[in-house]
Parts: sequence; C-alpha cells; structure tokens
Amino acid sequence: MTEASNNRILVTGATGKTGSRVAERLAASGAAVRRAARSGADVHFDWSDLATFGPTLNGVSAVYLISPALRVDFAGVVSRFLDKAEQVGVRHVTYLSAYGVEHVPPEVALRAVELDLASRKALSHSILRPAWFMQNFSENFLRPVNDEIVVPCGTGAEAFVSAEDIASVAVATLLNPARHAGRAYAPTGPEALTFEQASQHISTAVGRTITYRDIDREGWINAMIQAGVPAEYGAVLRALTETVAAGRGSRPNDDVLVATGTAPTRFEEFSAKTAAAWR
Repeated sequence: MTEASNNRILVTGATGKTGSRVAERLAASGAAVRRAARSGADVHFDWSDLATFGPTLNGVSAVYLISPALRVDFAGVVSRFLDKAEQVGVRHVTYLSAYGVEHVPPEVALRAVELDLASRKALSHSILRPAWFMQNFSENFLRPVNDEIVVPCGTGAEAFVSAEDIASVAVATLLNPARHAGRAYAPTGPEALTFEQASQHISTAVGRTITYRDIDREGWINAMIQAGVPAEYGAVLRALTETVAAGRGSRPNDDVLVATGTAPTRFEEFSAKTAAAWR
C-alpha cells in the first residue's frame, strides 16, 4: 500500500493537459482525488480569488501544483497558496515547472516557486521540469493549420515528451512522496526531433503531407498576442522558441524510466495514437 492511499490528493489545473491525466491516473490507482479548476472540476479554484484557497486545500495531504497559466507574475500568489497549504497540514507538493528552469535567475516566477518550495521545512516536494509536450501538436499552439505547423524554431531539435508520461511521473511522486522527496525530474521523450521530423511522423500517421514552416519570431509572437495570449507572455514565447532554434532544446534522458519504471513514449507512437486529432 502506498503512503498516500488513505489521504486526499489535490490536483490543480485538473481540466488541463497534465492535470486531467494526473487526476485520472490517481483515481485509477485507488487514491482519493480532489480535482480543482475554475470550472468543470470537483471544487472551484481561482488563483485570483484567495477565498478559494482554504476550501480547496481542506483535508488534503498532497498537491499536484500547476502555476497560473499565461502569467509571469505569479510567484507571490503561489507563495500565499503554499502558506495556506502548510497551515492546513499538507505534507507534500509536486510542482510542474519547465525544462531548464534551474538555470534561470531566481526572480523568474517558475524558479522563484521552486526555491520557495525548497525553503519550506513543513513540506516535502518534487519538481517536474518537462520538455515541450507532444500534445502541443494535437491540443495546442503547434496543431497544424491547413496542414502546416508554423513556429519560429528553425532546425532546432527538442526531445518532445508525452503528457501521459509527465502524468505518470507526477503520480509516482504523489503516491510515494518519501521516495521522491527533494527530487527534480526532467521528463523527455527518447529522441530529439526537429519540427520537420515531427511533421513527417504526423504525415505518416494521417496519410497526407503535413509540413513545417519556420517564421519570423516577432511576427509570430505578435500573431499569438492578437489571438489572445497576454502581451507580457510574449517574452516567454520568445525565450522558448529562441532556445530551441539556437540548438539548446531539451535532450533525451532516462528520468521517466527512473521515476516510473516505464520507458517514455516515442513520437511516432504518439502520432499513431493521436491521428484522429489531425483528421
């Protein structure tokens, strides 16, 4: 029996790409799960409404923590959430960060939250720093439009990771916090692919040609902002795409295997299973 078997685990962002998968896997394991989101979940939780923190955390022993989406100024409000978590007796937090965040300045919000967690003696913690999600090609901004994937990453490669594998690592840390306390995992796929190579895998899966087109970075960022991305988040998009284009994208490691005992998903497997999303 895992040490979390008789305790409730809170999943924030429970309707999102990783949160929904984490909640589903926890429930399948027999764990008591509380799903939290602004809508469509067990409890209403809103980062902009501090009054939702207490009811969301009440009776919880562990938390899968996802920062507010599309924001760069969230370290303070997450710190207040963690204060409340300590007050109500939460014992462990698994935090979804991002690949390479350990190398950025401490004032960057994701890194600030990591350091905040590390400083709290009442909470054990695990950090997940995944590569770019494979599901970005099927559920998010890399989804082909008119059979074309457009993003300013040039010939840079990235070890795209399945959200399913990220969820598996998260669940392992939440069901057995003692084993994973203080650990930082950087889930990646088993191979680094250029966007051209990724588009070829998708083409094979759907039986028609999907192409990749590089684009001027500033023009792309402006288009994303016009489509609804907050202007202040443009700097994040710039850094993400510049990193990959410069050849500094994530590289394969064995963190998924180490944390879960199962090898990570290959992109061609993901493409074959997800083909319906592109038809």
